[in-house]
Amino acid sequence: MKKYSSCRWRLYGWYTFWLSLVLLGGFLGAWQWDRANNKQAAASARDNAPALVDPQTLPTEGAELTLNGEYISEHSFFLDNRIVDGRLGVAVLTPFKDRFGQYWLIQRGFVETGTSRDSPSISTPQEQVSLTGKWQQAKDDGLLFGPNLEEERLQQISLTPWQGVIPDFRYQGWVHAQTGDGVFLEWWQANVMPASRHIAYAFQWWGLALVALITMWVGRRYLYSSLEHHEGGYDDSH
Repeated sequence: MKKYSSCRWRLYGWYTFWLSLVLLGGFLGAWQWDRANNKQAAASARDNAPALVDPQTLPTEGAELTLNGEYISEHSFFLDNRIVDGRLGVAVLTPFKDRFGQYWLIQRGFVETGTSRDSPSISTPQEQVSLTGKWQQAKDDGLLFGPNLEEERLQQISLTPWQGVIPDFRYQGWVHAQTGDGVFLEWWQANVMPASRHIAYAFQWWGLALVALITMWVGRRYLYSSLEHHEGGYDDSH
């Protein structure tokens, strides 16, 4: 009787374990597929995004903006730990006031610093300038280890360091400058992981779910055989 009960629990445990893996693989595959669809939609939106000059409404993701105005150079910060062609440096972040009085955050490009933690010496035009770049809406870029702001350096782009220091930015996002006065070396690229990578991950998870399902089905034969043996032995004793 004791062996019979043990076999029953082994059978239940077997199904529970493998069904959990099947469900997990199916869920993660569907999640990656959904991410691929979102990436494809975002890429399509960027490809079809308009070119705007001094916009006064919220730009669409990836829109090419041309802004005319002036930098607020005394309130620059630096995006830490950028690497371009094997060189270590920072990206310069400077607020910008356009000709309509709207404030924008401009990511001005890469400046090499090496391993030095001193703030880089940069030049910023003091007169009216014109620049062009890509608009990116603010979003959560992932985990932070420690505070985002350390002296004049940021781990991630954020509008928070300028709150209460200058008037509010017109929109929640920033411009990755590509050309114009005060623009340094371009380094930023949108959408690091393509949709095809997420699709590949989706099929990998679904493949693992299928393997788990097959393993569960094949292994059940042994467990049922063991259970039937003990059931038969139990019945024969009565």
